[in-house]
Amino acid sequence: MKIAIILWACVGLVAAASFHKTHEVQIADKTFLEKQKFLFEIVYRVEDPLMFEEYIKMGDKFYFDESYYTHYDLYMTKFWEAYKINALLPKGEFFGELAMSHAKQARGLFNFFYYAKDWETFKHNVAWARMHVNEGMFVYALTLAVIHRDDFHGLMLPSIYEIFPQFFFNSKFIYEAEKFDYEMWMKMNMYEKEYMDVFYKGRGNKYQYGDYMYMKDWKMWQWWKLMGLGEHWYSEQKFMLRENIYEFNQDSKWLTMMKDLKVWWMPVDYTRDLDVYNEESKLSYFTEDLGWNAYWYYLNLDYSFFLDGNTFGLKNDRRGEWWLYNVHQLLSRYYMERLSHGYGEIPEFAWYHQIEMGYDPQLIYYNGIGYSYRKNYYEMETYGNFDMLNRITSFMKRVYNIIEMGYYKTVDGHMIDMRKPESIEYIGSMMQGNVDAMDKMFYQFWYMLAHMYFADTDYHQMDVYPNVMLNFETMMRDPMYYMFYKSISQVYFNFMHYLPKYTKEQLLMPGVTMKQVEVSELVTYFDLVDFDVTNLMNDKMVFHDGKFVWDKSLYARQMRLNHKPFSYTYTIESAKTEKVVIRAFIGPKFDEYGRIISLMENRANFMELDEFVYDLAAGNNVIKRSSNDFSWTVKDRTSYTELYYYVMMAYNGNYDFPLDMSEPHCGFPDRLVLPMGWKKGMPMQMFFMVMPYKAPISHEQYSTFDYTYSCGVGSGARYVDSMPFGYPFDREIDEYEFFVPNMYFKDVMIHHIDTMEPYYQYKGYTDYGHFDYSFFRDYYTKYFKF
Repeated sequence: MKIAIILWACVGLVAAASFHKTHEVQIADKTFLEKQKFLFEIVYRVEDPLMFEEYIKMGDKFYFDESYYTHYDLYMTKFWEAYKINALLPKGEFFGELAMSHAKQARGLFNFFYYAKDWETFKHNVAWARMHVNEGMFVYALTLAVIHRDDFHGLMLPSIYEIFPQFFFNSKFIYEAEKFDYEMWMKMNMYEKEYMDVFYKGRGNKYQYGDYMYMKDWKMWQWWKLMGLGEHWYSEQKFMLRENIYEFNQDSKWLTMMKDLKVWWMPVDYTRDLDVYNEESKLSYFTEDLGWNAYWYYLNLDYSFFLDGNTFGLKNDRRGEWWLYNVHQLLSRYYMERLSHGYGEIPEFAWYHQIEMGYDPQLIYYNGIGYSYRKNYYEMETYGNFDMLNRITSFMKRVYNIIEMGYYKTVDGHMIDMRKPESIEYIGSMMQGNVDAMDKMFYQFWYMLAHMYFADTDYHQMDVYPNVMLNFETMMRDPMYYMFYKSISQVYFNFMHYLPKYTKEQLLMPGVTMKQVEVSELVTYFDLVDFDVTNLMNDKMVFHDGKFVWDKSLYARQMRLNHKPFSYTYTIESAKTEKVVIRAFIGPKFDEYGRIISLMENRANFMELDEFVYDLAAGNNVIKRSSNDFSWTVKDRTSYTELYYYVMMAYNGNYDFPLDMSEPHCGFPDRLVLPMGWKKGMPMQMFFMVMPYKAPISHEQYSTFDYTYSCGVGSGARYVDSMPFGYPFDREIDEYEFFVPNMYFKDVMIHHIDTMEPYYQYKGYTDYGHFDYSFFRDYYTKYFKF
């Protein structure tokens, strides 16, 4: 956490006057803290009735009059009319961002938030919506507004998995959390914590090394069984687990504010059947990872399909190309994880063939209804909505025809050349189905219709059964997601097929040679992390002297994939001083059968790890780059409880609240950049390239956003140069032309360490029935903290 050094002034809702546009940390003033306090409190236990008297009075009316807004459109009018005739999606019902009827209402509500002229209008509208609008729709529209309003830079909401833990944890855990009662827990605490299917043969009252141990269906991520904790709540020490906790729990302010907080933890497994549903279930530690799913959720809010590129500045970010490139990168990362388990290519998707891998999410919506599941060998066309299916498949045929013909003629007679590299922006917008797509009537809704078809949802259906494919925060749990999005990614590569291959002259950087790259040891492991699920507490809110008292917190303790920090050391020789961009990629070397994958085919499997600008000096340059320096990745976000405590301390004048208190919502989890690998070492390869720096035009104009607290959506400065995303792997490769001195391939091995091995080998474990904090502190400090 950076040290706060600059005072920050915020007046009303004026964006330009509210921030010093530097890359140094800024401190929130009282006005900012009032807004932040409101946002944190308004989403507290959002599925329960609003209990804050101040906000209840504030939400007595909604400002529907046009004079309160900078813009008033048809969606706002329709939302108002739906409210008057009681046709809004009722509270307590499932909300799907990709259900057409839900999305239209959510867009109207978002517009009322986004176009509000001032903070007072916004605040009254939000308070009213919190009381009268469907909970899921409310959170979706509010999150979009907080992200996209120019005058809200620095303001944040809790992570989506803290607002709605129901979307991320299995129903067994949710039931346990919702029925948690402090008094009952005190009574239960008198009983033994021992997990009864573990047996030791020892002497006396001490658990010692015995002759035999039996564990039913034990998996590494069910770590609590080996500790004998059982699957219920426990409270022993106030030591939260996350990879950057050391930046907090050594701070006297943090220790002071947390000392009166009562904290409980409960072990939680990933969603899976007791018996493996199919082979994809073995990947659920990855596909159901909270950070993995939250990244996709926020990407689709940053570049929401119904936000137009001109109004919201998304065209500055090459929104179509960026969205499509992210799809490709996520699939590359997923494929590498499959290889860690000996699985091969992502299966092909077809509308008229069986889906071999079923999925049972074991999730429950906050209204008590469970999510639908899909059986193995599911036949997609059996749903029978052939009108919707024909519209979806016709769209795909039309896109392929456009690419093959090389041009597109719009309804107004405008000709678009589809043989230009920059036309990938049109393809990306069409595949996302966003409002910037050519001929909206043809392309805008195909993406939504596809997800509605997966969920058996009709065009204008309002009462929708919960389905993971209707929400961005849940769809990546389903193995069918990767099959379907592979078909989207194939459109990207089909477009690139018609572009000329890069020549040696285009790839070569005269006078520059990447002589060597040394890569440190690559090691992955499973560590433990705590997720704040306090929003699930079935406990009365406490008010003292009219102030909300947050005195209890629940945390879900879960194992997740992580890696030891690693680094590269570049040795680059340059004939002159020059500004350059250095890129690093990781990709597989062998397929599931141990065969080398040709570079021509393998280019689709490389994931970009890092890119940065550097000033080369004439002569020999030695550059060290750490995985902690990657600009697009983030560590664990500060928990909801901690953020609220920090805000209240600052609000009461006892703390300087820095705007970079939590990691930006748009970052990819740093801990997931490497696949799990193998204990003996999984062979992979890395690719490095140095190239001249070519600044995009938009950088000078839009480079004012502060990346310490802002994601820079719409700034035009989220990428380092003007090269295509994924360069040089974006186009097909001619291996006779491709290899140049400013490139470097490196064979590497990824080793996986079993962090639970000392437990099931009975080495040094004497505290049975308790969480062994000392082991995890010592183990991680010794092996993984540098």
